[in-house]
Amino acid sequence: MSQDGQLSPLARAVRAGFDTDSQYGSVTPALYPSTNYRFAGIGEDKPAFDYSRSANPTRALLARTLADLEHGADATVTGSGMSAITATVEALVGPHGRVVAPADCYGGTWRLLDHLAARERIEVDFIDMSDLGRARAALSRPAELVLVETPSNPLMRITDIAATAELAHARGALLVADNTFCSPVLSNPLDLGADVVLHSTTKFINGHSDVVGGVVVSGTAGLGEQVQHWANALGLTGGAWDSWLTLRGLRTIDARVRVHEENTAAVVEQLADSDAVARVHYPGLPGHPGHALAARQQRGFGALLSFELAGGLDAVKAFSSDLRAIDLAESLGGTESLLAHPATMTHAGMTPQARAAAGITDSLLRLSVGIEPIADLRADLAAALERAARA
Repeated sequence: MSQDGQLSPLARAVRAGFDTDSQYGSVTPALYPSTNYRFAGIGEDKPAFDYSRSANPTRALLARTLADLEHGADATVTGSGMSAITATVEALVGPHGRVVAPADCYGGTWRLLDHLAARERIEVDFIDMSDLGRARAALSRPAELVLVETPSNPLMRITDIAATAELAHARGALLVADNTFCSPVLSNPLDLGADVVLHSTTKFINGHSDVVGGVVVSGTAGLGEQVQHWANALGLTGGAWDSWLTLRGLRTIDARVRVHEENTAAVVEQLADSDAVARVHYPGLPGHPGHALAARQQRGFGALLSFELAGGLDAVKAFSSDLRAIDLAESLGGTESLLAHPATMTHAGMTPQARAAAGITDSLLRLSVGIEPIADLRADLAAALERAARA
């Protein structure tokens, strides 16, 4: 609590909607699943909530909470992370507008932008956004939107948000930051100059691998109105039940992230010490190219890492063949540890040429470290590393 008696944004997130039930005194907020709401009469003022695709009380509570957490002016809750990026592009990029995006972004994001470019809806250039020189060169031509992922998915590259925002704004472009990997616990890109922040709330915000959702947090009310308009027009808004579950998951985000990070530090050390591992990509390592930058613009290094096995694809298959405390599955940010093979799973939608250009090889694995007892994780990894070494 601050000196003026105000709760912190994280404390407000834990208590979002508490003590608002005047009828029964429920501590936790009520769920409003109704699809429609009564009008007072013909010609009278439209109610605040009329039809749930456009506005819903439960979704509105989640939106206000996430806007507060990200220090934003407004937020639009969507049905998925891909709905969030779709709404953002449709709202903020005009016909044939140019987008500059990371070459090693999430495979679904790459696929969406590539498809829109193929239909001549937008123009897109994929670059290494962690290289300011390349960003400066890419922005020698006008653009409407610059997208950053930091850390990037899956190579964990770090982009200087403040410097990239300055470059983007000098060319009249908006900077959009995907903050899914850090969550609002570890980073607030709007404070560093971003105009819009995206999340797949499926990940750390919900944190339990049981709700698919997304959010677009806007730095100004004007941008928020544009995104909300297009999310409603395209039918991309999230449902009440998913919003209520996401609020429930959000209450533990601070505690979860602390355990995630504690476990990750131990896992990274174990992988880095193994002869079966050729390289570990994790910004918390002092030798990572973005380590100092991540330490400056984040409040922690997160629970995502990727690593390359020395034995190539055969080692990858052996490593993932008999896991006990880790699941071979897509997604991330849940309480459980998840291992993914980007080339055949999360980034399979990219062309082989695009994966090669981004640096995503067949020997690369991505690990989302969960909150299981660390002894179990280390034992599972030790056995997996032995299998990989024999492959």
